[in-house]
Amino acid sequence: MFLFSLLLSFGFTNEISPKIESAVDYTSVVENPLPVFKSSSFKKELSFDFNTDLDSIAESYASTKIDARELRLRLKEDLKLGTISFDKIKTEFTNQLVDKIIPHWYGTPWSFGGHTTVPNQGKIACGYFISTTLRDMGIKLNRFTLAQKSPLDEAKMISCGSVINKVVQDTPEKAFEEIDGLTKEGLYFIGFDEGHVGYLLKRKGELFLIHSNYLNPVSVCMETLKESRVFKRFTTFHLVDISHNDTLLQRWLDNGTVL
Repeated sequence: MFLFSLLLSFGFTNEISPKIESAVDYTSVVENPLPVFKSSSFKKELSFDFNTDLDSIAESYASTKIDARELRLRLKEDLKLGTISFDKIKTEFTNQLVDKIIPHWYGTPWSFGGHTTVPNQGKIACGYFISTTLRDMGIKLNRFTLAQKSPLDEAKMISCGSVINKVVQDTPEKAFEEIDGLTKEGLYFIGFDEGHVGYLLKRKGELFLIHSNYLNPVSVCMETLKESRVFKRFTTFHLVDISHNDTLLQRWLDNGTVL
């Protein structure tokens, strides 16, 4: 019982693969978000390579978190003044998270117990990748509490009472078709049965999985959902809207706690 509690404290229960992979041998999809929502190209805004100084990444990330806070305050004031629509707020939130916060994390190594708070310094588990990026976007939550939950309970916490779509299919093709039909342009949380969590992004009609990947490249990456080997290993999924979750975004604007 003590050992189980210790494992739970590190968030180990969030990333148990239903199958054992003896070797990692597939090539991941290029990890550049597609420009959409009238946002700037990710390549122009943020481009790191293996020669980039890690301190520079940390400094850039710290600045980006400040930008997210300032964005929240500006959008809240604009909404109060009636100079912006809530749909515009959804777009601005999604762009900041997908194109500014998350890209810093690409290439950060995955591990079961990884819980670093600094991109590309240390390792990050799938649950901590979600909770840390949401927190750094300005959503008021306890990243340890969220990361240590099961995928379904994590979905419940992020949903703030909104609909959680459960998809159960016996083949990846059928699961993909149902997920595609349930989603529209924007960002979602996706829980994989009892074994994994990530972001699901739909841009220009294409579905992408953004997650701390326990298979190749064994790091935070973005790949097409259809080609993801992690996706193909599961038959049960839990989907929660982030971009179009009015309750979640209102709590973000008001600096309210997500419990």
